[in-house]
Amino acid sequence: MIDLHTHTVFSDGELIPAELIQRAKTAGYKAIAITDHVDHTNIEHVLKSLLGGVRDLCMVSSMDVIVGVEITHVPPPLISDLIKKARNLGAKLVVVHGETIVEPVEKGTNLAAIEGRCDILAHPGLITEEEVKLAADSGVYLEITTRSGHSLTNGHVAKLAKKYGAKLVINNDAHSPQDLIFVEKRKLIAMGAGLTYKDYIQIEHNSETILNNILNR
Repeated sequence: MIDLHTHTVFSDGELIPAELIQRAKTAGYKAIAITDHVDHTNIEHVLKSLLGGVRDLCMVSSMDVIVGVEITHVPPPLISDLIKKARNLGAKLVVVHGETIVEPVEKGTNLAAIEGRCDILAHPGLITEEEVKLAADSGVYLEITTRSGHSLTNGHVAKLAKKYGAKLVINNDAHSPQDLIFVEKRKLIAMGAGLTYKDYIQIEHNSETILNNILNR
């Protein structure tokens, strides 16, 4: 398994990076991305802290750990520039916190994230058909999430992604140990969103592609 959306104590997660990595490894993950919540006030601190320490942990953990960010609750006009800044600061993966229906994310965030060409738009809620078309054209991946609450709109996201050819990934958005689910539950959540087993296999392949692209840069 590969999961490209997790959190540590550097934002609102419960675990320090070393424990997150160990728990993920024990649960059967072969790679994860640490994508703590950032805005303009903490992005430099988070990336500087993680980029230095995670490199050492990877050398002895026998699993790949990618340092990224999740741009969160940033006003839409500022998102594109912050995506660029994150990459300039060394983020290997840029996720944007989408317009989930369970948080007051500002309208226009989904569109700004796609136009800014983030890597993954997380739990994008009731994303519009035009936004899904743009994501497909722009190569932005849309997230099917296993996280409670955010997952309520998985079916909507999956349906439009299939209709317009947008690529999907499945992530757990882990904030605590119990969020690190096993592979069978990932399959069930994907299929519960109306996807086929073949779709699920393609989704896992998409995560492999993202990981390999990062590792081969």
